[in-house]
Amino acid sequence: MTMLQRTPLFPNVIELNHQARRRITCSAYLIYSEAEWTLFDIGYEDAVDDCIDLIRELDFPFSKCKTLIASHADVDHIQGLAKAKQILKTSVTSHPQAAQYLESGDRLSTFAEIAAQGIHLDMPPVTVETRVMDGDIIRVGDLELEVWHTPGHTDGQLSLRMGKLLFSGDNLFRDGCVGAIDAHHGSSIPDFIKSLQRIQSSDVQWLLPSHGPVFRKDDRLIQSTIDRLEGYLHMADFGTCAIDWPLMDQWEQELVEGKIPE
Repeated sequence: MTMLQRTPLFPNVIELNHQARRRITCSAYLIYSEAEWTLFDIGYEDAVDDCIDLIRELDFPFSKCKTLIASHADVDHIQGLAKAKQILKTSVTSHPQAAQYLESGDRLSTFAEIAAQGIHLDMPPVTVETRVMDGDIIRVGDLELEVWHTPGHTDGQLSLRMGKLLFSGDNLFRDGCVGAIDAHHGSSIPDFIKSLQRIQSSDVQWLLPSHGPVFRKDDRLIQSTIDRLEGYLHMADFGTCAIDWPLMDQWEQELVEGKIPE
């Protein structure tokens, strides 16, 4: 069997869509050393076969897969975990708050079931052998991945730092957008802002997001996103994800004053 030439984005890092030169799944990062490798996210179940075939063609032995890491428990990132785990005969790693949804196959909390939009997806449950917290280290051969807990988009979202690289999940994308903010999803705008401030104040140089292209950390871009989210805190647009609605305070004062519409 002819092996494919590896095209890493950075030393020890292959992104499967970039390697394939086409979009097959969410951003899925294969992080490898001489001795072991791991995969950060896998995507939908129907992408697993393509991902596994690609990994095989890149000559990464299945037996050397240390674990499969879930950035967070959203169906578009982890629906394929159970299938991939079975094929690779490996373990799954996540934050404890994501693990509860992964193990229960909770379709509502993972966005697999959105009845109002006609979305009805399977969410195969998967056992999570390893739960990691902020500050933990995941070792892959001689590589060290520092675990960051970066909630906001979801409560159990992880980012992983490796040197100047941050595998940053759904915190921020190259266009300044962020992962969806939704009350049913457990999103928290204050937590989101804190996670972005942590990224901004760090000395990482590259962000490797879970959707879209890798990009250089740009503090001005991050600040504009933070500023936008701080506005969201006071907007009815975001319902219970907002912390207040100043218009209601103004209205109460106008009622007391008997103000007539102008």
